Amino acid sequence: MEHRRLGRSGMYVSEISYGNWITHGSQVEAEAAVACVKEALNLGITTFDTADVYAGTRAEVVLATALKGVKRESYELFTKTYWPIGTGKNDRGLSRKHIMEACDGSLRRLKTDHIDLYQAHRFDYETPLEETLRAFDDLIRQGKVIYIGFSEWSASQISDALTIARDMGFDRFVSSQPQYSMLWRVPESEVIPLCIEEGIGQIVWSPIAQGVLSGKYLPGKKAPAGSRATDKKGGANMISRWMTDEVLTAVQNLAPIAKESGLTMSQLAIAWVLQNPNVSSAIVGASRPKQLRENVKAAGVVLEPAVMRAIDLALGTLPTRDAALTVSPNPRP
Repeated sequence: MEHRRLGRSGMYVSEISYGNWITHGSQVEAEAAVACVKEALNLGITTFDTADVYAGTRAEVVLATALKGVKRESYELFTKTYWPIGTGKNDRGLSRKHIMEACDGSLRRLKTDHIDLYQAHRFDYETPLEETLRAFDDLIRQGKVIYIGFSEWSASQISDALTIARDMGFDRFVSSQPQYSMLWRVPESEVIPLCIEEGIGQIVWSPIAQGVLSGKYLPGKKAPAGSRATDKKGGANMISRWMTDEVLTAVQNLAPIAKESGLTMSQLAIAWVLQNPNVSSAIVGASRPKQLRENVKAAGVVLEPAVMRAIDLALGTLPTRDAALTVSPNPRP
């Protein structure tokens, strides 16, 4: 396993991170989830990403169980807050009240005294940005949080936050967690250039586009039983935008490129996002240890320029690139 610095911070993260969205506490049984985390550790993955909202807080509990007994200094533990985790009006968003309470809740569930990277899971339009940033800064001063980041913020929101942090002497964001893949290139035009300039690293999610880039979904065919596309707990809804014959046919054109590179299609997809020097880590999930053993082989892979051009040619105009699609909802309607 290769490691990269997280932006300009002094912390290193594994090129492949293990994430437990949609799996732990929801899609797979706790025993299988623990087995996947143990395998991730065996394979050299040291970075684990979760969020309080995943499986209604159960994902954090399962991850803590899986990491029990592992030397705390040997891994990087990331979580997030923003989405509703209760029915209360204040049990959501990025107000000082919610951030402080949410952090304490995550610390209890994760059975740790600190979070290595605490992330704003979306942007909160109702809370003054100064309030949010001061709360994060106070958590750092208290030793509960080491670094802070955000997920799916627009370039203008990031810039505003950096200005406030600079003016008020707050600790700055070190990470961005956007969706990023061959099919979803939205961060490339605005977010990534700004982050390069400001020393913020990307920890990208869905590098295999919810499994579409694995090549297992075939045009004109039913989705395989037990796959993400058949998961009615949330997976099927997320993947539906790519389940068209046009996209699936184009994805099959990637198969010979992967084969010639000595990679599976999933490995090719993960290696592709890692070619971007601003990407610190690619998050992968798994319901079986075997999936992890395959995916970690993408670490350290260098794709030649000709391969990158062949991928662009195969996908044509299908990738989504509109920066305006980085939008946060209002969590308190």
